[in-house]
Formats: sequence, structure tokens, C-alpha cells
Amino acid sequence: MKIIETAIPGVLLIEPKVFGDERGWFVESWQQERYAEQGIPGTFVQDNQAFSQRGVLRGLHLQHPYDQGKLVQAISGEVFDVAVDVRRGSPYFGRWVGVTLSGENKHQFYVPAGFAHGYCVLSDEALFSYKCTDNYHPETQFSVRWDDPALGIEWPLAGAPVLSDKDRDAPCLHDISEDRLPPYRGK
Repeated sequence: MKIIETAIPGVLLIEPKVFGDERGWFVESWQQERYAEQGIPGTFVQDNQAFSQRGVLRGLHLQHPYDQGKLVQAISGEVFDVAVDVRRGSPYFGRWVGVTLSGENKHQFYVPAGFAHGYCVLSDEALFSYKCTDNYHPETQFSVRWDDPALGIEWPLAGAPVLSDKDRDAPCLHDISEDRLPPYRGK
């Protein structure tokens, strides 16, 4: 497994080893001890999957309290995945990292707790999977506007995205009360 540090410490791109031959391929997508050695917490409590069509954009989501770290990947199809640092007091506050994940490249992306997360579907359809470090708490979940001009995320979309009402109506980061945002606790 190859771990690539991104421009924001703690946000990691993971390139698992893929073993393949004429029969197909095999990849170990999670092994607690090995991932923990690379700085990825070993306590995941919930797995989720989402299926979406081309042009669907989900995000930017987070919940606080009950902050969730997420290990995400595209099982099939291709997505552009984004992590935005929204931890109050962070030296990286408002910065984002984006990566392309696909069933073909089999890459994973670790989004630490305290980050807003979202992705858009680039292929005709995509099956997206994520492991979470805390359970979903709908009463604490909220969104940051996907096209917040202060964030300047460069979504690789051809045209307007397909959004939920919640994501379409989400506020910009500077309009969210500071006490709603998670605190920075280093790295």
C-alpha cells in the first residue's frame, strides 16, 4: 500500500496493492493494523454505500459534534472527491483537497474528522463506499455550500450538478456560526 500525503496534513490518498492475473484482481481494502500504522484510525463503526448518476454532486457534508472521519472509495465508476478543512482555528481552514477515485484505480481517500466532504460523479454511474468513525447523527449533520466562492473548489463538471434541496440551499462557510464548526486539535 502506498500512502500519499496531500496538501493538508492528515488528508491521505491511499493506493492499495492490487494483485491481478488472468482470473481478475484482488485488493485488501481495509486491514486495521496496517492502516493504523499509516495514521488512519482503526475504529470504524459504520459502512455506507451510495449509487449515483453522472452529474450528481453530494456535499459538502459534515456533522458536529459526533465528527466523522471517513475512508472513501469508488467501487465502480468515477468520482471527484473533495475534503474541506472547516476546523475553527486550523491553519488550513477553508482549504480543500480533491482527488479522482474510480473502480479502475481502486484508490481510497481518508478524510479526517472535522472536514466537510463531498463528491461529484464523473462517469455514467458510480457506486461509492465509505467507512465512518462515528455513527450518523442526522440532528447534527449539516452542509457547506458546494460552490462557495471563498472555497473556490474546481469541480470538473460539464454543466450544472444534480443536487439535493439540502445541498442546493446550504450556506457558505463564512455564514455558518463558528460554534457549529469542529475545533482544530492539531494535524
